[in-house]
Amino acid sequence: MAEKKDPLRPDLWTPRPVEETIAVYANWAATYDADITARGYHTPARIAAALKTHATPDTTILDFGCGTGFSGQILREAGFGTLHGTDVTAEMLEKATERGVYAKTWLSQPGELSFGRGAYPVIVAAGVVSLGAAPPETLGALVGKLNTGGLLALSYNDPTLVDARYAETLSTEIGAGRAEVIFREHGPHLDDMDMGSDIIILRRR
Repeated sequence: MAEKKDPLRPDLWTPRPVEETIAVYANWAATYDADITARGYHTPARIAAALKTHATPDTTILDFGCGTGFSGQILREAGFGTLHGTDVTAEMLEKATERGVYAKTWLSQPGELSFGRGAYPVIVAAGVVSLGAAPPETLGALVGKLNTGGLLALSYNDPTLVDARYAETLSTEIGAGRAEVIFREHGPHLDDMDMGSDIIILRRR
């Protein structure tokens, strides 16, 4: 395992206003890919591997909170050919668009999901619905954009797993019968911080 290092960003996994979150990622865009690769970032690859058993290669996937397109690149390498990406940070989205793996990209507004229900049979949110990023209610909003049988693949890292708000939101969606868990597995997230994450795939009911 790599030597344990300081956090990628000192306040990355702490609650803060959305404007501050956007600023963090705007300032990080230029070095994001190199930073997370050096730290041993596993979550996007684990999501892609899990999805391969539940979605076909020709499925159109929305990479929600796509950032620089790092996760989209991994989804493409896993065989998923039709990807769309959106993010709330213009500087990150510019990198994603330049990467060339998305058929369509657009800048989102915080708290707004500017696509119709059923527009995507699969939505991926790698590291997005998490402490210090999107708030817990984003999970329910994304589930609400799926038609019956649609899939939401997301991750809860260790700091998020110990925040009761995120666990309760997930439990609410399942308890209300809006979604069911078809895959959940804990594994590595960032090697050099000894941090793990749960990969979760939900199916809309």
